Amino acid sequence: MSTKTDLKKLDAYRARAGEWRELELESARYLAIDGAGDPNTEVFTRAVEALYPAAYALKFLSKVDLGRDYVVPPLEGLWWAEDLDAFTRHRDKSRWLWTLMILVPEWLEDEHAAEALDRARAKRPAGSLGDVRLERLDEGRCVQTLHVGAFDDEGPVLARLHDEHLPAHGLRPSGKHHEIYLSDFRRVEPARRRTILRQPVVCA
Repeated sequence: MSTKTDLKKLDAYRARAGEWRELELESARYLAIDGAGDPNTEVFTRAVEALYPAAYALKFLSKVDLGRDYVVPPLEGLWWAEDLDAFTRHRDKSRWLWTLMILVPEWLEDEHAAEALDRARAKRPAGSLGDVRLERLDEGRCVQTLHVGAFDDEGPVLARLHDEHLPAHGLRPSGKHHEIYLSDFRRVEPARRRTILRQPVVCA
């Protein structure tokens, strides 16, 4: 019986609560879908519900066509606002912009992702699957930590990152705030949710 590759064991998914870890990330590809506004809305839910059929179609294509099975990676998100304070300090969700993503394994080609998307759309022609695309992300140098708790408690952590940690280490943000949801927030109570908070950086 073949074993499943668990992509959460990659170095990119390693983080500890209470400390900022610096790492250099290689380019990666994701299934992605865009949105805007408060994540506690139907628009956000529909985006999540569009990503997963695409991700599972790709998983089954890899297993059946290529003989390589894997665990579907966790949901991830890029978050930003025209005014950074609306995200890091004031947490004005109505002004947030976001891209939800699920990692594509490195052994799969772009053509495999396109085929999987076609298969998923054929099974579910309605909904937001038509908005899912393949996207490459080049983050490079990043710092990240593990946040345990509710999403609404992230604000002070992000403020410390931008006001204290980055200036103290001669760094500044160079890309969008990145979150990796190690816990299924549809099933795990807020106090127990485990989320990697990542920020691409460059020298100040």
